Amino acid sequence: MTKRIRAKYKIDRRLGQKLWGRAKSPLNKRESRPGQHGERRTTKLSDYGQQLRAKQKLKRYYANIGERQFRGLYEEARRFKGSTSEHLIGLLERRLDAIVYRAKFVPTPFAARQFVSHGHVTVNGKRVNIPSFRCRIGDVVEVKEKGKQMALLLEAIKSAERDVPDYIEADHNKMTAKLVRVPGLTDVPFPVQMEPNLVVEFYSR
Repeated sequence: MTKRIRAKYKIDRRLGQKLWGRAKSPLNKRESRPGQHGERRTTKLSDYGQQLRAKQKLKRYYANIGERQFRGLYEEARRFKGSTSEHLIGLLERRLDAIVYRAKFVPTPFAARQFVSHGHVTVNGKRVNIPSFRCRIGDVVEVKEKGKQMALLLEAIKSAERDVPDYIEADHNKMTAKLVRVPGLTDVPFPVQMEPNLVVEFYSR
């Protein structure tokens, strides 16, 4: 069962953005935020508010990652040389559920988490059911035989909503995907602007 029980698209209205760029987003019908006074909520955010929103947006995009796990990713990214924000995006995109989503095996990051948790994929021939499993360059992710005929998977592959990014090598005939390289922020096809630099500022306060 997916981690998020409540309707995930409420996040879109709360943030005021189509976070996953999907046609099912309620913002296609109601552009205001939820609540009785949603249409009047146009107050300017403080610096802290902008940083907090950037963190919430990035966490929620990746199937609502828990705070402890997300903070751990930041701490790990901080230990690398170079841009912490770029390393943070790289670590997030190396997650197994992120690769399953990028390869278009499933329609949403939430479905990717569930797909992996239910044991439908292997990494280099070994069954892995941990969504946060970190893949390395050259690792081959493959859908197991039982999962290849799932309606969810067949629908996602045919969808024209998004394309497979160039850092993922996907073969939809064999149902395999390979991480070719670790992407940077500009390589990742986010439907909305992500601001990992503000996330870094939030945690480094």
